[in-house]
Amino acid sequence: MSEAIQPPMPRLNEPAPAFDAPTTQGRKTLSDYKGKWLVLFSHPADFTPVCTTEFIGFARRQDDFAARNTELLGLSIDSHYAHIAWLLNIREKFSVDVGFPVIADLNMKVARDYGMIQPGASDTATVRATFIIDPEGILRAMVYYPMVAGRSVDEIHRLLVALQTADENKCAVPENWQPGDAVIVPTPATFDAAVARTSEGYDTVDWYFSTRSL
Repeated sequence: MSEAIQPPMPRLNEPAPAFDAPTTQGRKTLSDYKGKWLVLFSHPADFTPVCTTEFIGFARRQDDFAARNTELLGLSIDSHYAHIAWLLNIREKFSVDVGFPVIADLNMKVARDYGMIQPGASDTATVRATFIIDPEGILRAMVYYPMVAGRSVDEIHRLLVALQTADENKCAVPENWQPGDAVIVPTPATFDAAVARTSEGYDTVDWYFSTRSL
């Protein structure tokens, strides 16, 4: 039997794959999120310990994401009813309400379109993939974690803020940048611009490396 043809992996700075899927809060489409940022994240399975900690982490920071005009949307290939039962279990056992919807992707359509199925890890479960999609539906970041290690919700929030900051200020941000830190000024693209850089009022180490406060 020949292997099923896999759709191409999604690519940064291109339109995110469209979807129309059932969730714990009714059907959701990618177009429903137009005008907002979206964090779409997959987990291997309901009622598993690592995934439970991640959902608790996202739920506890949902207001922080909302303050950045950002919605959360979970996904696994478990059924709609398994999702509901798991969210009820999280409420009962951990006293945490999960306020964001979770896609039930039984036919694995969304998972395959987004490259969430990694045969080297599992043919029957989604890996811990996270996608940040901007208000125009463009895929801006994607991060994959192994099955055995939970992702950092704090880092995903930091990455989101970094992307928004870079867009708003036409800049880049350095390693482990945090809000309030200096940002990186775009590198000069011509010889004359490079010569002029030291006189432009930035904190300049060399012509290619300058930072500024926001």
